[in-house]
Amino acid sequence: MSVIYVLLAISLVVAIIFFAAFIVSVKKGQYDDAYTPSVRMLFEDELVNPKKVKSEVNK
Repeated sequence: MSVIYVLLAISLVVAIIFFAAFIVSVKKGQYDDAYTPSVRMLFEDELVNPKKVKSEVNK
């Protein structure tokens, strides 16, 4: 039974270490997206004219 308590304590310590590493990596910008802004201009997005949309809704 005491083995369960030891394993539980070890698992909590490991979880806290991974959580701390995650927080540090987020604060340092590890997960910032540097690729998408450079290719965003290549995507063909259609501009929506708000006046045209309102006239189509009224029909």
